[in-house]
Amino acid sequence: MASSSPSSPLRFGIIGVGMIADFHAQAIAHTQGGRLVGIASRNADNARAFAAKHGVPFATTSVAELVARPDIDVICITTPSGAHLEPALAAVRAGKHLVVEKPIEITTERADELLRAADAAGVKVAPIFQARFTEGARTLKAALDAGRFGRLVLASAYVKWHRSREYYTGWKGTLALDGGGALINQAIHAIDLLQWFAGLPAEVFCWKTRRVYEHIEAEDTASATLRFAHGALGVIEATTATKPGWARRIEICGEHGSAVLDGDHIARWEFADEQPGDAAIRAHKDAAALGSGATAPNAISFEGHRRQIQDLIDAVRENRPVAVDGHEARKAVALIRGLYASAERGVPVKL
Repeated sequence: MASSSPSSPLRFGIIGVGMIADFHAQAIAHTQGGRLVGIASRNADNARAFAAKHGVPFATTSVAELVARPDIDVICITTPSGAHLEPALAAVRAGKHLVVEKPIEITTERADELLRAADAAGVKVAPIFQARFTEGARTLKAALDAGRFGRLVLASAYVKWHRSREYYTGWKGTLALDGGGALINQAIHAIDLLQWFAGLPAEVFCWKTRRVYEHIEAEDTASATLRFAHGALGVIEATTATKPGWARRIEICGEHGSAVLDGDHIARWEFADEQPGDAAIRAHKDAAALGSGATAPNAISFEGHRRQIQDLIDAVRENRPVAVDGHEARKAVALIRGLYASAERGVPVKL
């Protein structure tokens, strides 16, 4: 396995130089102890342009050449969603730790193959779910773990976003490489937060449609009902076909209190047993909020990626697990595949 001394930077390579790779490159540049040293892209011109833009010393069109380099410790996978597995396996076989864009893969079978290989190799897998690294999300999770909500009654997620018709060119909205549409690409962060907060639903029922973008293979709109094993109910709404696009919203409602996470911020925080600090939670705004992709995919900050990549760097240095690992990322994929199965078969599906 590649390694560097505790005093030297953890060295990164990136496979794939599409839009999201820019956020990875910027995030790595702003970490404590990380450095980007190589990139790979199938297109030589794109590889050279990306390397020049970010001051990367090595660029190649060969994944094998990149992962074989002894001066690289971590590989970021930023290829299309349905093309994560193959470069990830190449990196794992070379003993590299992984940062993998969401979703970790587009099916549970492909995710499982990736995770089995990583577990066998003893490398860390950090799937990008930067929404878990916001103060609002962590505050809400801590309150749930402390039992402040009592029995959960309703747990729901709403993602009413806008993507242009031009956005759906190339691999976006395709079943082979995007794995689906609004659910697996845009709503996945909200879905991951929902299952992190409330657990995986035991049963789901879903409808999906192409309400506006009839030219794509996948859905631009979906609506689902959820039943959790602990008895709570919920809904998921997801679309990319509405204007202007609102920040994602998570609602957690229980017998002793309720909260709303609006984007990265806690918008409502109301409990029967008011505690010291509740007023400060209601008033607080994260000074380094991550931004919302509600209106455009690039309308986010690299700060969320920075926080998560920093966690990986620290985890390697401290020989501890990452805060969000690949097995956690599989849960969102399993839930979304269950939603798709329900919509396609027209029946409730048990997870």
